[in-house]
Amino acid sequence: MPFVTAGDGTEIFYKDWGTGRPVMFHHGWPLSADDWDAQMLFLVRRGYRVIAHDRRGHGRSAQVGHGHDMDHYAADAAAVVTHLGLRDVVHVGHSTGGGEVARYVARHGAGRVGRPTSGRSSPPPSLPHATTPATSTTRPTKSRAGPASSSSTNAGRPAPTSTPTSPRPGCGNSSRGCSN
Repeated sequence: MPFVTAGDGTEIFYKDWGTGRPVMFHHGWPLSADDWDAQMLFLVRRGYRVIAHDRRGHGRSAQVGHGHDMDHYAADAAAVVTHLGLRDVVHVGHSTGGGEVARYVARHGAGRVGRPTSGRSSPPPSLPHATTPATSTTRPTKSRAGPASSSSTNAGRPAPTSTPTSPRPGCGNSSRGCSN
């Protein structure tokens, strides 16, 4: 099985199939590279090179108790990209994988990224910047019992409004999900 060693010694498993323009998949929590198999098979049959890795602590990668943050996840993805010598890569992320793509592009993507994309992502948290006041990084919290509440750093700002979402027509409230 193919592995690459990350900067801190963690062994990261990856899949690398096909030839052509590379597309790298970043899975969500708590999944693994295997969850991209259908998409990878679809693209490899159309002439793409497809790569997916198991994030540290997931799948076949080392089950370590450290480095579970976006900086390490992005560095692990960079180790795979560097090891394989990839350039002009399309990065596809889902959920936590989308946040990993965003952090990878920001920290390691110069000269290697063709196009990042993500769906239903968990982006890395915003950090204060010289042009952004520290209070703007505080997000309102929402409790199950009521409307959004704001922290003391949001004092004086109107609370955001939200509209409850309802299931799609025909889905009902069944615990079995939607049948159409």
